Amino acid sequence: MRIAIYSRGLEAAQHHDIKIMLDELAALNIEPVIFQDFFNQFYSAINIPNKYSTFNCADDLDEDIDCIISLGGDGTLLDTVTFVQDKGIPVLGINYGRLGFLASIGKDELHTAVNALVNRTYVLDKRTLLHLDANMP
Repeated sequence: MRIAIYSRGLEAAQHHDIKIMLDELAALNIEPVIFQDFFNQFYSAINIPNKYSTFNCADDLDEDIDCIISLGGDGTLLDTVTFVQDKGIPVLGINYGRLGFLASIGKDELHTAVNALVNRTYVLDKRTLLHLDANMP
């Protein structure tokens, strides 16, 4: 199983959560593919090796990604969707903000959410993606 991880960035106090999540994914034999800018922010701070696959743009994510985890709030989740586009990759939003309508799973539920992914005991909510082109002066 391959799971992409996207975030705009987390506070230093949350780096420990990332280490725990990466260790848990490794224990479950899940390969994380991490957004490069996010990886650059934390990899030396939490003392992990530079052994993870990374992505920079939507073209770097292929259909063998089983899910993408969005760490942040609703805005971060909307950013994540720009990477997924129409590839059909499910997005799991973990809320590190205050109140989440789209990213409604709290950071304390990350362990439970990852186990649900592995065991495929989840329900997909279908969403519609709109595309708009505008020619504004």
